[in-house]
Amino acid sequence: MPAFGNPLGLLALLGIPAVLAIHFLQRKAKELPVSTLFLLEHTRREAVGGRRIERLVPSIPLWMQLLAVLILTWFLSEPRYPREGSVQRIAVVVDSSASMAVFKQAAADKVLQAVPLLKGSASEVSLTVLESVPERPRLHAGTSTEGLAEALEAWQPRDGPVDPTQALRLARSLVSPEGSVVYVTDTPSATPLPFDAVEIAVGEAIDNVGFTGVSFTREEGALIWKAMVRNHGKSMAERTWSVISREGASEARVLRMEPGSITTLQAAFPEGATQLRVVLSADRFTLDDVLPLVAPRPKPLVVFNASPASIQDLSGRLIRALESAQPGNDAASADLSITAYNPLDPSPPSGNCVVFVEDETRTGAWLKGGIIAEAHPLMDGLNWQSLLVRETIPLEQKPGDLVLLRQEQRPLILLREAGQAKQLLFNFDPALSNLEKQPAFIVLLHRFAERIRSAKIAPVSANLETGQALTIAAAPGLPLSLRATDIEGRELPAPKGGVRRAISSPGFMSVNQGDTRLLDAAVHFGDPREADFRLCAASDMTPGGGAGAIERHTKKDPLWRAWILALIACLLVSWRFIRGGRKEPQPVTT
Repeated sequence: MPAFGNPLGLLALLGIPAVLAIHFLQRKAKELPVSTLFLLEHTRREAVGGRRIERLVPSIPLWMQLLAVLILTWFLSEPRYPREGSVQRIAVVVDSSASMAVFKQAAADKVLQAVPLLKGSASEVSLTVLESVPERPRLHAGTSTEGLAEALEAWQPRDGPVDPTQALRLARSLVSPEGSVVYVTDTPSATPLPFDAVEIAVGEAIDNVGFTGVSFTREEGALIWKAMVRNHGKSMAERTWSVISREGASEARVLRMEPGSITTLQAAFPEGATQLRVVLSADRFTLDDVLPLVAPRPKPLVVFNASPASIQDLSGRLIRALESAQPGNDAASADLSITAYNPLDPSPPSGNCVVFVEDETRTGAWLKGGIIAEAHPLMDGLNWQSLLVRETIPLEQKPGDLVLLRQEQRPLILLREAGQAKQLLFNFDPALSNLEKQPAFIVLLHRFAERIRSAKIAPVSANLETGQALTIAAAPGLPLSLRATDIEGRELPAPKGGVRRAISSPGFMSVNQGDTRLLDAAVHFGDPREADFRLCAASDMTPGGGAGAIERHTKKDPLWRAWILALIACLLVSWRFIRGGRKEPQPVTT
């Protein structure tokens, strides 16, 4: 079927009613009394009373004029025929944020409807489907719309809010400037998309109630879970909730929530249970309606306390504040030791440790100058400006030491890595400072202790969010294996790329190294940004191929010269018959 390079040329069809109107207007004949009937054929019809509408009389001029209008319309519309082998490249970028799970079918339908429009006059189409996270593999690449539908059916949007700019850049590079780039989302963009991308929004403002997080406390020896539930909608919501474990399900309870409100649900973790689920009655967004839980169990941390007497009490309270911390009997068997360094009797520390200088001279003056903290995760957000330190004999600094805190040229806190051991060095005597009154000191020690704990190879049970990055300490040389199930216990396929992140759907997962269990985890959806649908809306801005695409994928009508000749012929024939019908009557001799 040909395409029209100039669709406005079809307006020439208005000439058809104009021609018909002219032929409807017949001339009124002049009455001429004669005595001989054979003279009637020589009378000339002349108008005497203007024009009036009469019955349409078919004639050769009428048909020639109508045919001329049709030929002129065809010529002015610039018909173009498909060019063999022409290909229209289309790249579809789908928003991979979790909220798109609600509108997944609508998105697939819109994309399949848009493909014929974007293909236009091309003989073939090349389809590429990408997620809005550019490092992900392509969902589909080919020429089949059936394959496109299957890829969209298998697609599982599970990410948080994503900026599609990089994915759109990649899509444009794949289809070249002549191709089409489409971005499918659920929330219309406030500004035009880059790289000439076309946006199709398939969203809808819906009410949603779901879990946003969980915490655990110990009360009277019992483990208590506390789950936060939020009403993201604009209206009053009523849901029911219950707790399901291997022992059975609790009775459903009614939960009523005002728009935008947050409610905390809590209960004791069943004694002896390792897993349970807190379930809300379902709505359209199901990812946050179930909260899988495991009893948290961090890695045990054995701490040996040999700190200076001046901070013995403080370090003891610190150890007690650390979760699952156990006192050690010696530095060799402990995961972390807190010890002193005497500059007059130096002995290098070993293993993971926190070291304080203990200066028995106690004669130094107060250090002066500005205090500067290094940009480091251990020091982020900590304020040390109120720290006061007296001059003491410094410890020996090694070339690989990283200075975390300094006052003028004097290093105050250093981080040393000796092989696998990590050491936090305080290059001053805490007794000759106000270190005990610094909140930053307690936070720093907690962070360092947790860093030691995370590097320890030991089993751990944790509650994670979907897609959360994982750091699993494991013995070198042995591969890790992951097993995951959904909330109903159905086994999920192992993620590609190794054990780097938690599974993308709510459920349970475990990580083993050989026969050693390293991780037991419950994975829940906890991104409130994706659970809020108040700004979702629909819009369809899909254009056709455009004049440029028609030029690329079609060729001109090869008979355009013949149509011009046919138009001229129609006009000449019409003129000839009109002139022939207006001849003056010949004189008749009687």
